[in-house]
Amino acid sequence: MSHSSAPAIYLEKINKSFKTAQKPVQVLNNISLTVDEGDFLIIFGPSGCGKSTLLHVILGLEPPTSGNQVKVLGNQIYAGLKTNQGWFDEDDAAEFRKEHIGMVYQQTYWIKSQNVVQNVAFPLLLLGESELKAASKAKQVLESVGMLDWSEYIPTELSSGQQQRVNLARALITNPEILITDEPTGNLDFQSGQELMEMLVKLNKAGKTIIMVTHDLEYLPYATKAAEMFDGAIKGVYTGQEKKNILKNLRTKKVELVG
Repeated sequence: MSHSSAPAIYLEKINKSFKTAQKPVQVLNNISLTVDEGDFLIIFGPSGCGKSTLLHVILGLEPPTSGNQVKVLGNQIYAGLKTNQGWFDEDDAAEFRKEHIGMVYQQTYWIKSQNVVQNVAFPLLLLGESELKAASKAKQVLESVGMLDWSEYIPTELSSGQQQRVNLARALITNPEILITDEPTGNLDFQSGQELMEMLVKLNKAGKTIIMVTHDLEYLPYATKAAEMFDGAIKGVYTGQEKKNILKNLRTKKVELVG
């Protein structure tokens, strides 16, 4: 893993709008964001504020309508932005993701005819690894998330929490520098959610850069940095005490509502 001085992810003045029959809808509004190597960033905000679209821009899945830069690991992702270097060939973007970024979504998608090991090994087969080597690496990663004993099961036979651990193993199999997670605890019970968060913290401490989108502000303490989104814009980026204050205010509001 390279440790350059450049940020892991850098966005400058990014806008995204979608055309509708009536008028264009602005989804991202002048977004600038820096994620340093080794950050664990939680992006939070209400539904429909643009969090998932922001992830898609970072992943190379959704070209911005306008902007200056989208750099991931020092690479300008989209051609035609102001610097006019970079690429946006969907195949190139897919190759880059396969090698450098692991993704965990709220929904788990499985190759239904294959067992846990085969599902986890699959990304390595796409990169040209032999079946034997891919399976061996898959078992190592499954062991690291506590799921080796379930290797021969079909993923859909497992609980939601177990499936999400396997999902995490699959995201980690290529040893990506960046892990991007979109509402990864959304379908989990409280206990499974806590366990998954603790795994993410462990990975972050071992050097992985992590971005997580969530509705649940109770997870803020796990992150090193938090970005608040509202109406397509980033309202603020918080660390340390500021992050604690947000959580404190939220808990006070909850008590008032209950009272």
